[in-house]
Amino acid sequence: MPTIFSTHPLHPEAAARLKDHGDLVVASAIDAVTLADEARSADIVIVRAVLPPVLFERAANLRAAIRHGAGLDMIPLEAATRAGVLVANVPGANARTVAEHVLWTSLALLRKFRQVDRDLRKVGWLAGREHAASGNDLSGRTIGIVGFGAVGRHVAGIAQNGFGLDVIVNSRAPRDLPSGARFASVDELVSESDIVVLCCPLTPETTGLVGRERIGLMKPGALLINVARGPVVDDAALIDALSAGHIGGAALDVFTTQPLPADHPYLGFDNVIVTPHMAGITEESMMRMGIGAAEETVRVLNGELPVNLRNPEVIDHYRRRFPS
Repeated sequence: MPTIFSTHPLHPEAAARLKDHGDLVVASAIDAVTLADEARSADIVIVRAVLPPVLFERAANLRAAIRHGAGLDMIPLEAATRAGVLVANVPGANARTVAEHVLWTSLALLRKFRQVDRDLRKVGWLAGREHAASGNDLSGRTIGIVGFGAVGRHVAGIAQNGFGLDVIVNSRAPRDLPSGARFASVDELVSESDIVVLCCPLTPETTGLVGRERIGLMKPGALLINVARGPVVDDAALIDALSAGHIGGAALDVFTTQPLPADHPYLGFDNVIVTPHMAGITEESMMRMGIGAAEETVRVLNGELPVNLRNPEVIDHYRRRFPS
């Protein structure tokens, strides 16, 4: 039986779909040394942790690295392609889940949930209630969405149709915008939006995209929501803006360093919601992502190419390694 190596446990329904196709092995730890060592005999790797490039040099039988989700930054694409390994992902499986997180954290920041909850528990009813008068409605505001893939489209749909928000979009390919939404440059978007949402992929172009200058363009009291990747934001610039009270708050699910250090300045702000890279994780989304990764695994083991192949230039090399 082929060996299917997963960096993390899979949803039971996903594991069940793989039962007759291979032996599922879960990593004992997710550090680079352990992953490279334990994946040596793998035919497939299902990815929820950063893979070291050396893994692809050592795993002689490896056919595919399949991302349990959408973002490909955990897979060293060049190393995989050089080794003749297919790379696939499961785009869109958790997009609605991430979009719900964006709107949830936006509401929590506007209604000062952290302050209300803290003072209600520690001081009392009236102390918690006191924050309500300085809270704000979500409806009627402008939301700016940087990155208009599956997540961005879901954010726009919920924001526009569910809460009556005006929608501004920035995307590498400004096409098929929903009715009522408009395209803007990043500078225009951050200066005009009450809520700036980052849901773009991490690329050389988006690294440091929201730095000191663009944070300075944001409206006083505006919110920044990052469900993209940590390096899209300049941490020092954001911390300075929060300390100065220039913006109203932030909701951060991703960070340049993960896990976030226990003494990180972000943890000291009442108007910052910090979550442990979980915007796309729920029972339902884990099932969808797991099943999607399992289905791609079965295709590859059956001699087919993945539906969501992300390095098509590897096909000739792959076919030489595994003649059909």
